[in-house]
Amino acid sequence: MSVETSRCGPTRPLYALAVPEPTSHTYFSQRLRLHYLDWGNPSAPPLLLLHGSRDHAHNWDWVARRLQDRYHVFAPDFRGHGDSQWSLGSMYSPTELVYDVAQLVHQQDLAPVRIVAHSLGGIVSLRYAGTYPEQVHRLVVVDGTGDIAQRSVGRPSMPQRMRTWIETERDLAGRLPRRYASLEEAHDRLQQANPHLTAEQAGYLTVHGANQNEDGTYSWKFDNYVHAGHLLDLTPEEVDELWSDIECPVLFLTGAESFHAPMIDEPALEARFRDARHQFVPNAGHWLHHDQLDVFLDLVEGFLQE
Repeated sequence: MSVETSRCGPTRPLYALAVPEPTSHTYFSQRLRLHYLDWGNPSAPPLLLLHGSRDHAHNWDWVARRLQDRYHVFAPDFRGHGDSQWSLGSMYSPTELVYDVAQLVHQQDLAPVRIVAHSLGGIVSLRYAGTYPEQVHRLVVVDGTGDIAQRSVGRPSMPQRMRTWIETERDLAGRLPRRYASLEEAHDRLQQANPHLTAEQAGYLTVHGANQNEDGTYSWKFDNYVHAGHLLDLTPEEVDELWSDIECPVLFLTGAESFHAPMIDEPALEARFRDARHQFVPNAGHWLHHDQLDVFLDLVEGFLQE
């Protein structure tokens, strides 16, 4: 199914956004110092926002701003992302990220929790919900069907996967983080990656997603080693086993222009879960929560309040 949308919105000055500031906190998982944003309202039901690969918690600021009056919103940075610590020797596998989510939910006593998750965050949230079905009340997965997409291209043998992982790790060992002469240059690169972003959105995400190096240049905050996170992962059968234990309702949202869209078979996807529905959102790509914010929020709010 699909919904009608429209492109809209005047462009504001670069990096300007009137968003109430959340408080910044750290928690520990496997001895790593990890960061999360807390948008307040502790008497409200907890809501966890999980970002995608190479993104960061501030990707959700627009969403959190609208939801913070009804939910106690938490937005963590995954290990190796945003303002969380890099993990030397970590594989940055979804399994490790599930552990980090479990630690945050446990330490902050968030269960039963509502979760809205994008891309890699969607993969992680589905596995968490299958591991602790009683702790997830409702789940929204935003273009996070990577586990299914990987099956469509076939799974290499274990020897091949081991060789690919080793060779990729060697390559990453010699790769330096890309440096940009200015924030404007980094901003332009981000808009190339997602043409749907307005200048305001790209600027805001760049400010929160980049650090200045000692020589005055800028680099993205994420650890380059996150690129190898999926190479030695659970088997499709193990993922199916986790999915089969999910008890909460799940809403899948996919941007109609996302690279995942051609791989989505709605009846087959919905049939994998006890209570799931899928919806395509037109005029949106992989980051549909940026590309069609108002439509996205209407869908999410309606689902969370059912």
